[in-house]
Amino acid sequence: MDVDTRLLRYFAAVAEEGSLTGAAKRLFVSQPALTKQIRRLEDDLGVRLFARSRSGMVLTEAGREFASRVPALLDGWDEAVQATGRAARVLRLGFLDAGSVGAVPEVIAEFRRAWPEWRVELRQFDWSDPSAGLARGEVDAAVVRLPFPGQESFAVRELFAEDRGVLLPARHPLANYETVEFCELWDEPFVAAGAETGAWREHWLGAEERDDEHPIRVGAVTSRPDEWLGAVAGGCVALAPASAARFYSHPDVVFRPVRGLSPTRVGLARPRRWMHETVLNELLQAITRRLSRR
Repeated sequence: MDVDTRLLRYFAAVAEEGSLTGAAKRLFVSQPALTKQIRRLEDDLGVRLFARSRSGMVLTEAGREFASRVPALLDGWDEAVQATGRAARVLRLGFLDAGSVGAVPEVIAEFRRAWPEWRVELRQFDWSDPSAGLARGEVDAAVVRLPFPGQESFAVRELFAEDRGVLLPARHPLANYETVEFCELWDEPFVAAGAETGAWREHWLGAEERDDEHPIRVGAVTSRPDEWLGAVAGGCVALAPASAARFYSHPDVVFRPVRGLSPTRVGLARPRRWMHETVLNELLQAITRRLSRR
């Protein structure tokens, strides 16, 4: 019987978290989708792996046996993927938005000239996965916006900080101001990422800077820039990094700086168990040096 490694990762997360809710947040998937995948795995195996109760997901005897073996299977698979990447001389680098990667393409171009036998693949992910592919093992390293759920599982080096501002409908009264106070936005409907993105979603809703008397109003949930801009043009507002004004545009949307917000932080993240050769570490160090000078 063949099993999708993604199902094994989902199972391992639920087993470790003891709940679908915690595992869904860790994996950046919705709880119904995760439930469906766990049931699919159980159906494929022909056994029940979890006993479901009000207190969470408890491993059955078969589940405990499976859980004792899955980490080794995943470690072996990850080592095989990384070994294949070394043999093929490929590094997969994830990112979320153009503003975060900055001069990375220039660094990669320099690297390719020095090491023509190596290939670097830049892979962009949408905002449903703030780890930019790391959490699901789809990339070897990633330029990410901090904080993101599960980042304690990775080696993360902060590179630079960037001011946050707001995207407003062009017809909005605040669009006439050069700078907006964050408290003036508290009652506005905000564009949000999916609930499964946890702390990342809260950061981009300004949760830490609000008072208790103004709960967050979510006007739209999106995961891609075109949806994001469309929701703002339709009447919502959205917090955004200052670089968004350079890289994203819409005729009915304007960007304004905001006072009263902490900056967004950008970091380079990679697995703690790093098995790539020295030449690839040199590339990541070059990226770190270049972005840290911003």
